[in-house]
Amino acid sequence: MAQNYIEYQFTVVPKKPWEEILLAALQELPFESFDYSETSLLAYVPEMLHFEGFLSSISLFEDPSISISVEKKTIKPVNWNAKWESEFQPIQIGDNCVVRADFHPDQGKKFELIINPKMSFGTGHHQTTHMMLDFALSESFEGKSILDIGCGTGVLAILASMKGAVSVDAIDLDPWCIENATENAKKNNCLNVNCILGSSLTIDIPTYGLIFANINRNILLEQISSYSLALIEGGVLLLSGFYQSDIESLRQCCEAKGLSYVEEKQKGDWCALKFVK
Repeated sequence: MAQNYIEYQFTVVPKKPWEEILLAALQELPFESFDYSETSLLAYVPEMLHFEGFLSSISLFEDPSISISVEKKTIKPVNWNAKWESEFQPIQIGDNCVVRADFHPDQGKKFELIINPKMSFGTGHHQTTHMMLDFALSESFEGKSILDIGCGTGVLAILASMKGAVSVDAIDLDPWCIENATENAKKNNCLNVNCILGSSLTIDIPTYGLIFANINRNILLEQISSYSLALIEGGVLLLSGFYQSDIESLRQCCEAKGLSYVEEKQKGDWCALKFVK
């Protein structure tokens, strides 16, 4: 059964630099994702991780020099197919990859990823997914076992399969994501994509040639050690789901676990990093 989320909307006055400072403080809580509207910072936490006095540890709310208004609401699971049928446009990544729905005509690209989303993330429209797809197009997958943790629609796992991966494990903690990723893998005839319900990696022996982890800073910092253990020598770790201000802490954590920094991408406020073991 798909889970509910709690959405917090924070309106900060003055906006700069306090909105960024608030974001840094909020990342210590188990929020899964953040976004910006024109006027506010939006933050999302699974209802099962929410608790009484959820924001009480954030001292910034007591600062008399700023004003922070907070609105909270519950977001129930929605089947996004009808919405996306009217709004979802094909997304081209590089010269030879496109992400589209099955109601769009063939775009004539080498990699045509057919994604019918049941949620709003993971189509390539979001900056983090776009950067991860861009990274993936430059990687070799032939003969490798791949992990996509926080798989969402399964779009990264599907591209890995199309590019010659031997097997792909796609993990997500949301049952609806697993259902959707399974459907999308079948739709793309990617029969070696194994969709698994879970929140973390349990394998602690070198297994994967490449790991995708498009989640958020806090979870990445918690799980980088397990990613490093599960990567074979020379294996690649691709990370996204965080901001420029998070790069240094993630880089330090990765390097402490034997992973070497290679490069970064930035799209809007979002960033992605590549490391090699």
